[in-house]
Amino acid sequence: MAFDQLVLETYAPLHNAYFDQLSGVDLAVDTIPRMRLRADMSVLPDEIVADGPVPLGRVLQAGVDCYGNPTRARFVVFRRPVEQRSRTPEERSELLTWILTALVANYLNLDPRDVDPDFPW
Repeated sequence: MAFDQLVLETYAPLHNAYFDQLSGVDLAVDTIPRMRLRADMSVLPDEIVADGPVPLGRVLQAGVDCYGNPTRARFVVFRRPVEQRSRTPEERSELLTWILTALVANYLNLDPRDVDPDFPW
């Protein structure tokens, strides 16, 4: 629960800064990545934020589910990979800021440095 709260707190300034553009986007936390990636992929799709081959977050675009119902766009943060890459709460917060900034930038088709001038490449 503390992780989910940290994700919400980290996302809030981004959501507020781009309120109109992000008003139709949901935010979710999943324990682990649940996606089919080919084992031979050396570069992941742009909508996936990763540490090497390990996805840390993903943008799911709005679409239609298997029942024909419309779905909203969603940012998904993967808890376990993030926790494994951060030893302290400060590191976790910094990593989440990086992930969420990259997800927002991808969704808005912006350079992450346009969203956060201090974005580390």
